[in-house]
Amino acid sequence: MKLPEEPVPLHGPEYKRDPYPLYTAMRDKCPVHRVGFPSGVDAWLVTGYDAAHATLNDRRLGKNHALGNDGWRALASIMPEPQHSQLQVHLLHQDPPKHTTMRKLVLDAFAPRRVGALRGRFQEIADGLVAEFPADGPFDLVALFAAKFPFLVLAETIGLPPALAKEFRREWGKVVAPVGPKDPRRPEYERLLHELQTYIAAVTADKRASGGDDLLAGLVDAHEAGILSKEELDSMIFQLLVAGQEPVTNQITTMLVALLRHPAHLARLRADPELLPRAVEELLRYDSAFELTTWRFFREGDELHGRAVPAGDSIIVSLCAANRDPERFPNPDDLDFDRSPNSHLAFGHGIHFCPGAALARTELQIALATLLDRLPAFRLAIPDAELQWVPAVLGRGVSSLPVITD
Repeated sequence: MKLPEEPVPLHGPEYKRDPYPLYTAMRDKCPVHRVGFPSGVDAWLVTGYDAAHATLNDRRLGKNHALGNDGWRALASIMPEPQHSQLQVHLLHQDPPKHTTMRKLVLDAFAPRRVGALRGRFQEIADGLVAEFPADGPFDLVALFAAKFPFLVLAETIGLPPALAKEFRREWGKVVAPVGPKDPRRPEYERLLHELQTYIAAVTADKRASGGDDLLAGLVDAHEAGILSKEELDSMIFQLLVAGQEPVTNQITTMLVALLRHPAHLARLRADPELLPRAVEELLRYDSAFELTTWRFFREGDELHGRAVPAGDSIIVSLCAANRDPERFPNPDDLDFDRSPNSHLAFGHGIHFCPGAALARTELQIALATLLDRLPAFRLAIPDAELQWVPAVLGRGVSSLPVITD
């Protein structure tokens, strides 16, 4: 593939359907490229595994939006005030020591031992959802399962009361997608943003009144103790509700699409359930739902893998491109359930490694096992080429997955 003049555009239906040929061409040329997004934002994209691993651990780089230069802030920091200041100071946008303090507040809730203790409850949730599947006719696995299961699991894990969980609307997650001030969708974007803020206020009020030993109650207690500001409290709840479940929804869809495209692998997984944990790791590597990381910045202009990057320019790592690097993974475009070792970067690396990785792995294992058990034979109800890939800047997944059972 011949690369266009810089910046390389990272958007459009063909790119979202299959970004891997472009990533291969970029990675083969050099590890860092100037890229452009639909909002007009340019960034430096890191593609190779070694370069990605080093960048994710690079102490010269910061995540705080205050490090972005004027050009970046004009196009990327487009959430209006006061919401930007109130909802954008969560873990993904913090550096030590604040990041260290905030991260400690959530680690216990997502610790492997606690996730393991809740596994039975998660299975009950999955069983309840598949019991609602229609007996025949095409149905959408996103609408009936993938969009519901991760949120219900998250609500159970963080202590979101059932009554409030029922009121949460998935469309509020759209507030993380770039919608500029002049975009005709801006009024709808701001409406969703205000509704989500109102919902977060209701969650904090409920936890302040009822208390408890769950994560949400602990965050409210941390605010009362002066550990978190009001803006940090709201931002962390915002991050949990939005970033805590949508990537798992998308990952379920990328895994199912990969299995439907590889029927021999699907048959093998049905025949050997013990293969499931290894299969999940390979499916995470093969097509990660968290395609690109969020922004990083140099405090001062510096060199990054051979490229001079000005201070305040945004730097993004392509986890998908890193996970298909042949220097790290032999035959990287092959789906291989026997791949070992499999040190993929689907959950990132370093101090910003996803704190919910153990929960996500458990959800994905339960989701696949339950769906394969409930659907002993299923296929796409539409041609593969008609699948609609979500146009999200950072993530991969399909917006619907209509299937037919045989």
